[in-house]
Amino acid sequence: MKRENGSVVTEFIFVGFSSYPDLQFPLFVVFSIMYLAILAGNIIIIMTIRRESSLHIPMYFFLAMLSTSEMCYTLAIIPNMLVNLLREKATISFIGCAIQMYTFLGFGSTNCLLLTVMGYDRYVCICKPLHYPVLMNQSLCTKLVVFSVTAGFLVSVFYSFFVFTLPFCGPNKINHFFCDLAPLLELACARNYIGEAVIFLFCVLVVVFCFLLILLSYLLILNTILKIPTRDGKRKAFSTCASHLIVVVVHFGCASIIYLRPQSRYTLKEDTLISVTYTLVTPLLNPVVYTLRNKDVQIALKKSLGRSTCLQKI
Repeated sequence: MKRENGSVVTEFIFVGFSSYPDLQFPLFVVFSIMYLAILAGNIIIIMTIRRESSLHIPMYFFLAMLSTSEMCYTLAIIPNMLVNLLREKATISFIGCAIQMYTFLGFGSTNCLLLTVMGYDRYVCICKPLHYPVLMNQSLCTKLVVFSVTAGFLVSVFYSFFVFTLPFCGPNKINHFFCDLAPLLELACARNYIGEAVIFLFCVLVVVFCFLLILLSYLLILNTILKIPTRDGKRKAFSTCASHLIVVVVHFGCASIIYLRPQSRYTLKEDTLISVTYTLVTPLLNPVVYTLRNKDVQIALKKSLGRSTCLQKI
């Protein structure tokens, strides 16, 4: 069954959690609960922002887009992972693996860009408050989201092209629970050093460049906050950024550990733990952080719950 690109591999086998056969069902239960919580939390955020007119501002528009992207990101990985936890042999077809990697890297890159856009939004809001309504108008916000999605998936096209044009003619066991860059490059029969350099360059471009832009935004924000005369004013200004900052640290921290280190340091156990963090914990963190730390979202949620209760009584 030879493929046109010279590869004889027609499917891949995930090694991921096979080392812990006794834990596979408990992991299935735990991960299922977390996945349902991710879907519920992000859907609640999206619906609350849509229903409450007080949240119809750029900050929450970007948050709704981030929540949508996070749900799509987890959809590319978690359902397949849950099914594989209940199977004796966790497999995925060659084409299925390519689609999975393209999809999750596309939405992963989109998340990085959306977090960068949200950092810029906080910068304009705090550093240029009088110009905020003009600078962050609906047209610009829509264009920034479209740019984030388009650029994210263009980057993913490059990743997928360079990986899946490599010949896969030998081992087909992926040391992971989904199709990721490093474990797939390990399986290739021939090394494409130019391709790997391009992949690393794009990783640096997406992860490091986005993080540096966010860092620059927060340095400018910090400089502005320090000039605010009152203590309450400083606390209020910083509180609008705290939720975003927590999500940024976790998201980019995990991405840096996975994608910005030498391939020789790839280890199954460590990478599985970190990957679980950024495929399950980070998407769950987003709705938790924004509902627990953001007063506007809390008030809007209470209003929505109050309306629902009143309607039930009627």
